[in-house]
Amino acid sequence: MPVFASIMPDEETTASLWNSIQNVTASNIFSAVLSVVISLILIKVLTKLLEQALGRSKLDQPLQRLIRSLLRGVLWAVAAITVLKSLGIEVTSLVAVLSVVGLAFSLALQNFLSNLAGGMQILASHPFAPGDFVDAGGCSGTVSEIGMFYTKLTTPDNKLVQLPNSTIVSANITNFSAQATRRVELKASASYDAPTERVISLLSGLAADHPLVLGDPAPAVHVDGYGDNAIEYVMRIWCANADYWTVYYDLMDGLKPAFDAAGIEMTYPHVNVHMIK
Repeated sequence: MPVFASIMPDEETTASLWNSIQNVTASNIFSAVLSVVISLILIKVLTKLLEQALGRSKLDQPLQRLIRSLLRGVLWAVAAITVLKSLGIEVTSLVAVLSVVGLAFSLALQNFLSNLAGGMQILASHPFAPGDFVDAGGCSGTVSEIGMFYTKLTTPDNKLVQLPNSTIVSANITNFSAQATRRVELKASASYDAPTERVISLLSGLAADHPLVLGDPAPAVHVDGYGDNAIEYVMRIWCANADYWTVYYDLMDGLKPAFDAAGIEMTYPHVNVHMIK
């Protein structure tokens, strides 16, 4: 309440506005009618030019609609001020009053306006599109709708999440669908008794035999570390973005059967105790 009281127009401003309204003459009315006709023509021409410019642009439809609405609002506001000035009304006092009202509304609708600004930024910069799988605002899912205030994501377990656009633009955005290909990284461990060349050859063959694994870039298999109980290996392969999870789980499912068939032990944490006689 104190905030709104401090930004209310003073009595002098209100009185000046009221006096100018009372002093309207017939000549002022004629000038105002002429201003209305000219303003309508200009608004129609400028709106048509905007439509042509937007038609050639690559902006999303929601952003185009917002630009149209904002321009129309500005044009009508300018036209209204011009007509009032033709009537002899003190425009400076009126603008002061409207500025105060606008400030009050902006304070009350701060979150609303921040979400709107975030939606404009998303639609203008295109960090993702409907159908992309993203991690944004602390949530992962497939983008189902990009609105002016909220963005809707469908999670892998089919939950619909609505994220405020201000939250999304203020955080890191990871788009997993932006590129045509994606790298799959798998790790496995094998006993120190198994020759490293044999394990690398086995993993390379497992990747090469999968029909969805790309040959360029070629699969890469390397020793990734020497643990307390096993040698750790890493396998990096590439596939089409849409095939990522199919390739990942197919290879994960095939790792242990392939090791068992080759007689290679996949060790686990253990302790060897040596008895001294």
